[in-house]
Amino acid sequence: MPRFNIKEILKKAEEDFEKAWLETGSLLTGKGVLHELPAPSPGSSHVLCDVIQRFREVFMEMGFEEVVNPMIVEESDIFKQYGHEAPAILDRCYYLAVLPRPDVGMSKEKVEALKKLGISVEDSHITALQKVLHQYKKGAIDGDDLVEEIAKALKVNDATATKVLNEVFPEFRKLEPQPTKLMLRSHMTSAWFLTLAALQRRKPHPIKLFSVGPRIRREQREDETHLRVHHAASSVLLDEEVSIEDGRILSEYVLRRFGFEKIKVVKKEVTAKYYAPGTEYEVFIYKDGFGWVEVVDFGLYSPIALARYGIEYPVLNAGIGVERVAALLQGIKDVRELVYPQFYGEWVMSDWELASYIYIEKAPATKEGEAIARAIVKCVEEHSEASSPCSFTAYKGSLLGKEVEVEVYEYDPGVKLVGPAAFNVIYVFDGNILGIPPKGLEEIPLVREAREKGVSTGIRYLDAVAAYAAALIEDAALKGEPQVDLRVRIAKRPSDVNIRIAEIAERYVTGRNRRIDVRGPVFIGVRAKLHV
Repeated sequence: MPRFNIKEILKKAEEDFEKAWLETGSLLTGKGVLHELPAPSPGSSHVLCDVIQRFREVFMEMGFEEVVNPMIVEESDIFKQYGHEAPAILDRCYYLAVLPRPDVGMSKEKVEALKKLGISVEDSHITALQKVLHQYKKGAIDGDDLVEEIAKALKVNDATATKVLNEVFPEFRKLEPQPTKLMLRSHMTSAWFLTLAALQRRKPHPIKLFSVGPRIRREQREDETHLRVHHAASSVLLDEEVSIEDGRILSEYVLRRFGFEKIKVVKKEVTAKYYAPGTEYEVFIYKDGFGWVEVVDFGLYSPIALARYGIEYPVLNAGIGVERVAALLQGIKDVRELVYPQFYGEWVMSDWELASYIYIEKAPATKEGEAIARAIVKCVEEHSEASSPCSFTAYKGSLLGKEVEVEVYEYDPGVKLVGPAAFNVIYVFDGNILGIPPKGLEEIPLVREAREKGVSTGIRYLDAVAAYAAALIEDAALKGEPQVDLRVRIAKRPSDVNIRIAEIAERYVTGRNRRIDVRGPVFIGVRAKLHV
C-alpha cells in the first residue's frame, strides 16, 4: 500500500468530511503484518516500565501485597486528610468536568433539516429518533453509541448519522464542560485512606500494602524535573506497633536493592498536615554528576486524618518517585527525555540496532534456489584469483522442473574472475554504514576502527549478488525464459549489490551526517541456461 497523500486527504476532509471519511477508507488495503507470531525477534520495553516492575518485585520480596488504588477521589477527601492545608493542595489538583446532556426536542426546523439531508421523516423514524434522544438524556445510551443509535432510528448509514448530529442538532457542539467535585489524585495518599479504611479489619496485622501508579499534578509547565503525570511507588504499613524507624528500614532496603549505597535520611522541618507532627522524613541518594537527590518521603499518618476515615491503627506511608530513581539509574538529567524519548532528547540508535536494519533484499524462495546461491558463492571463492577471460560451472541440476546450468564468468582480459570488492562485508561503526574488505586499508582510521570496534552484519557483496542471481534464475524458470545473465560491475549504492538498508536506518545515518559508503569494484558475472 502506498503512503498517504496527507495534503490531499486533509483538503478533501475540509471540503466534505463525511464524504472524505467514506472515500479514504478504501486506502486501507494492507495484507496484514502479524502473520508470524511469536515474532522472529522480541519487542522492547520502556525503561520506566522496567523500573516499575522492579519496584513491584522488591515490595513483594518484603512481603507487601499489591493493590490498585482509586485514581479519582473527591474534593472532600483532601479536606479530611490535609485539614486547613487543603486549599494549597487543591491548587495542585486537576478537577474533572463533564458535558451536560442536552434536552433536545424535535421542532419543525429540525424535521426540515433532516429532509434537506435526504432523510425520510416518516412518523416512525421521527418517533424512534425522539426515543434515542430521550434515552441519551437519561443516560440509558452512552455518548460513544449515540451516532450508531441515530443511524438505526433513521435507517441511515453512520456517515449520515454523524451529519445529523452536527448539522441538525448544533446543541451538541455548543455544550460547555461543567465542573464537578471529583479530581484526579495528586498524591497516592489521597487513595490510601480509602483503601485502609476498607481493609483494616479484613486482613491480619501488620497490613503491608503497596501500589505503583500515576500521580497527576497541576504543574505550571513541564521541564527537566517536573511532569504533570508521574509515578509513585507507594506503600503503607498498618499495625499497632508501627514506628518511624520502619520508614527508614523500608526506604534503605528498597534503594539498596536498586544498587544505591550512599543514602541519607533527613527530618523535614515542616510537616505536611496529613502526617503527625515531626514524623515526616525525606531520603536522599547520592550519584556522581547529580549530587544528593531526594527520592523518598515517608511519615506516620496523623491520627486526626485516620480518625476521619474510621481507621483505628497507626499507619506508616512511604512514597518513592519512580521517575527520579529511573533517571538516576540511566544517568539522565532531563526526566522528559527519560519518559518521552519520542518527543525529547536526541534520537540515538546503537550500531547493533542499525545493523539489524540491513539485509539482503532479493533472495531465492526454493531449496534448489538456495543451493544455486551457495554454489555460486563456493565457485567464486575457489576461483577468485583466476585470470580472465575465464568461466567456471557453478551448478548443474534441476529447478522447478527444468534443467539448469549456472556459470560464473569474466570475459574482460587481464583481470581476475571477480573484483576485489566482491568480498567486502557491510559493517556499522559509530553510525556509519561501510563496505569493508576482509583485509587491507589499515592506513584508513575509519576502516581500521570499524574492523576492531564496529558491528559486522556478516553480509558480503558476493553473498548478496549470489542470492539475487538465484532469485532471477527461479523467476526465469517460472516464466519459461531460456537464460539469465547478471553482471554487477561497480558498487555505488547498497542496491547495486542487492543490499537493502531500511528507510529508518537511512534517515538516522543521513540525519546525523554519517556515511553510507559501499563503493568498490565488484565485477561478478553469473549466466544461467535453462532447459525444459
